Amino acid sequence: MSYAWPRYYSLPPFFTIQPVMQTQKKQLQLWCDLVLAYTRSKNIHMIDLTEAEDSELFNNKKIERKLSRQSIVIVLEYLIERGNAKWVDKTKEKIQIVWRKPLEWANIIYKWATDNGFINQICTVYELREGDMTQNEEFFGLDIQVFMQALSKLEQKGKAKVFQSESTNESGVKFFA
Repeated sequence: MSYAWPRYYSLPPFFTIQPVMQTQKKQLQLWCDLVLAYTRSKNIHMIDLTEAEDSELFNNKKIERKLSRQSIVIVLEYLIERGNAKWVDKTKEKIQIVWRKPLEWANIIYKWATDNGFINQICTVYELREGDMTQNEEFFGLDIQVFMQALSKLEQKGKAKVFQSESTNESGVKFFA
């Protein structure tokens, strides 16, 4: 599936962090919006910094411009400030992109469970994330860490219980009304 790039993605100055603070702030907001829209459309939850410079997200080959590694870090740090990302390692090489907060995912998963008659039923995490019954759902294929954070939110609210099967070593979930 092809991504529809915004018009500003084709402007060469967009790929150089602007020195005027007011302009830079607007530019970083545009970069954050772009990163979130792009990763959401491609169902990407993790960005590896070593691969980022050459990715189509930060490298517009049509105009032969790309964001430098230093500038990519500035954009990612701004995403962190906004609450839309977090580093997953101490070396700051991988960052988790959060285009929905775990509580939002929790509500989406719970709504699906309610709408499809899974209250007081047990499902495996695999069935929920990758099974036939959810392949058209927004949470299908969701990063396992994000998915488990969402289930944890449901547990905290008393709407689900996550457990580990002793025989198959697979996680299961039971939803409650």
